[in-house]
Amino acid sequence: MTLRYIAMPDDEARRIWQGGRDAYGKLPERHISDGDGVPCRHCLRNVEAGQAYLILAYRPFSSAQPYAETGPIFLHADKCLAPDEDSVPPILASSREFLLRGYGADERIVYGTGGVVAQEALEQRAEELLARPDVVFVHVRSARYNCYQCRVERR
Repeated sequence: MTLRYIAMPDDEARRIWQGGRDAYGKLPERHISDGDGVPCRHCLRNVEAGQAYLILAYRPFSSAQPYAETGPIFLHADKCLAPDEDSVPPILASSREFLLRGYGADERIVYGTGGVVAQEALEQRAEELLARPDVVFVHVRSARYNCYQCRVERR
């Protein structure tokens, strides 16, 4: 199975860069990276030390519903390029483990799919989840803080 790693959509990132508000209707906070643990959800690369970044509330779902979690993410303060969807993003090499969770076509958690996996087992577990007929996409989240990293789908 070929996987696609999907970042924050270009139109969402552009809206924020142009002064848009986050999922809670607030303006993003602007900070300067120390280079440690600041993964941008648009380019799926870490924000380098000295670069400006934004912190904002993000809901990676098409509508508000009970399973549509909203949480903090980082975004380069200045425009960055979306990643190649066919490659494992650099931010997924920056931690030893991640939380993976499968979702159905209704964007609700498919029970029994959530679990923490070692970084080296991430692709294999995503493939296993996406092989299920009831799983349409997988969220990769921080194992420590539950922060959204990216979405994984079948190609």
